[in-house]
Amino acid sequence: MQAKQRYILLFLSCAFLALCYFGGYRLKGIFPDRGRHWPPLDCYMEREEMMEHRSFWSLPPRQRQEEAKVTTLREQCRMETCFDFSKCASGFKVYVHPVEETVAMSSTYRKILNVLTESRYHTTDASQACLFILGLDTLDRDSLSSDYVRGMQSKLNSLPHWNGGQNHIIFNFYSGTWPDYTEDLGMDIGRAILAKASMSVQNYRPSFDISLPLVHKEHLERGGDILPVYAENIPAASKSYLLAFKGKRYVYGIGSETRNSLYHLHNSRDVIMVTTCKHGKSWKELKDERCEEDNAEYDRYDYEVLLHNATFCLVPRGRRLGSFRFIEVLQAGCIPVLLSNNWVIPFSEIIDWKTSAIWADERLLLQVPDIVRSIEAERVTALRQQSQLLWHMYFSSIDRIIFTTLEIVRQRIHQHLWKDGRVWNSFPGGLVTLPDYTDTPSRLPWNQQQSTSMTLANGGQKNENASQFTAVIYSQQQAGSPLVPATSSGPLLHLLRVVSRSQHVARIVVVWASDFSKPPPSRWPSLTRGIPLHIVVPQQKQNIGERFRPLDLIETDAVFSLDEDATLTTDEIDFAFHVWRHFPERIVGFPARTHYWDDTKGQWGYTSKWTNEYSMVLTGAAIYHRYYHTLYTDWLGPLLHKTVDQSHNCEDILINFLVSHVTRQPPIKVSQRKQYKSSNLSAVTSRSPWNDPDHFLQRQTCLNTFVALFGYMPLIRSAVRFDPVLFKDPVSNLRKKYRQMELVNN
Repeated sequence: MQAKQRYILLFLSCAFLALCYFGGYRLKGIFPDRGRHWPPLDCYMEREEMMEHRSFWSLPPRQRQEEAKVTTLREQCRMETCFDFSKCASGFKVYVHPVEETVAMSSTYRKILNVLTESRYHTTDASQACLFILGLDTLDRDSLSSDYVRGMQSKLNSLPHWNGGQNHIIFNFYSGTWPDYTEDLGMDIGRAILAKASMSVQNYRPSFDISLPLVHKEHLERGGDILPVYAENIPAASKSYLLAFKGKRYVYGIGSETRNSLYHLHNSRDVIMVTTCKHGKSWKELKDERCEEDNAEYDRYDYEVLLHNATFCLVPRGRRLGSFRFIEVLQAGCIPVLLSNNWVIPFSEIIDWKTSAIWADERLLLQVPDIVRSIEAERVTALRQQSQLLWHMYFSSIDRIIFTTLEIVRQRIHQHLWKDGRVWNSFPGGLVTLPDYTDTPSRLPWNQQQSTSMTLANGGQKNENASQFTAVIYSQQQAGSPLVPATSSGPLLHLLRVVSRSQHVARIVVVWASDFSKPPPSRWPSLTRGIPLHIVVPQQKQNIGERFRPLDLIETDAVFSLDEDATLTTDEIDFAFHVWRHFPERIVGFPARTHYWDDTKGQWGYTSKWTNEYSMVLTGAAIYHRYYHTLYTDWLGPLLHKTVDQSHNCEDILINFLVSHVTRQPPIKVSQRKQYKSSNLSAVTSRSPWNDPDHFLQRQTCLNTFVALFGYMPLIRSAVRFDPVLFKDPVSNLRKKYRQMELVNN
């Protein structure tokens, strides 16, 4: 039976092959081959593309392979494929290529280079660099612009460290030109990371490129005041207008559809949508029937007043996907309503824009008013607060935009130090949060208040680290000084004994910055309760900023900074620590100073006069979080450190600038005697900076230098002082907790 089936299958197969063979000839005779007579197809390739295509194939095979490789890399680049991580093994440093003085440069790109070369990221040694920045202006790649740099490709190829763009970041605001405004830069960036404004989803390479905001040339280079964290500064939810927009519309070309339809939303009451076609040289020839009416309505409203009095502000696309409106709306405290399909919102890799902006679809334009009206008042307030927070943290100046870009790249490289999204989207933000300090957010000073309150509620038993402090005493003794521990009456010895009697001190560290050798252990006293005493000799004794260097010996969050001649009682020390535990993000201490604006000199002044306000608490007797040692040493720019090093002064002013800049809150002054410095000094030590007539002049100079380098004045005045309950009240001293404070003349 099986043999019969095999014969049948063989017969059917032969019949099928014969049919195909002879049938093909019959079909060929019926439908003769006419292919040879068909006209050639038209070529839809542009002439420039054809020439480029021909020139590519005219290259030698080896070079052709390299060109094809670069093109493929451009299309498929990821950090894993186009970035050399080995260059970043020794640190995260940025090298800026030398600037060609003969090539024009825009003011904005000049600001970018200034920010980079004066930052903590910068290195002049290319071999130590992780990232490379061009000295050529690539911001404007519109060939019709006056800022367009020609011959860019040959300039790039001639750079000694270009290497096909590997480990480079290219900054760009404008690309393409009229009439299409494509994203073509007019050059091959190879394996470089593109930090670009108006970037589309189609051309964005996730986790490789970075989307930037478009900023005006007047945008601040540094600083930009930061929103104080007070409840009364949260923007109100109700304003004069619900939704507003004022800007150009285009009667022709790309980007015209959306803006030409905005007049449908305008009602002259709570929704203000005014546009003008009065721009460009030939607007009169191209104007449509609505131009005159639109122009008249447009002139009725002031742009700045409209932005600041609207709850929501429309951010429609212009010729390109992004526009200046985005940054302007954020600055005005208005909630952005984004109307630009396929636009990659700036820094969307780290920022959760759902909590600060509304995204609308260009195809559903007429629904936008109903969408914003449906948002509850509570969410409106939250959106306004968050958008303002993001503006101040990441967009208010060029340096914040550039540093945010660098930090995004840094965390891609060092993924073990990746910052959680909550860090980037909550105050004080990712720029002042160093992930190599701790991976526990509650250990940071601004997150510690809640955990500290819980510890206090539990009687301080849960966390010994939160219930103790490390005393750091800065000593600059001279030979023959009575401060030497060998003399029992010396202020340093007295201070050591006072501090060691505190129930909260965990360890005492003396930073020995004296010109002569530190005394042997036998000359140092044995402290009460066996408190450990460590003498640390800084590497650079003449650098007064060494007192803020992070030390492994400091294991507690609280650091009580003291000058060697500070005269405090144990009760004063304990009370200051008690206050600090409620405000761990601030400087809490005794000696206060004030800054003021001097109209006659046109600069900031510095005074130690006792007034009703203060803005600084000096670290000669103050307590603060140890994280500020890390920020002072590793985060502040080199020019700030240089100012302190050269003047051998002002380190206490600088750390006040730092803490106020980070927290946007003033320091806290606690009860003190009017004299907190020891007056029992010899003639040798009486020649201290405190008795120098030029001392305050020097500190005033430092103050103005710091303002220039920060870009604004971060110090905040306060009129608050903390005293113990019943302090100076006419009741029995036995009823008071800090009794020693009553026994001294205040």
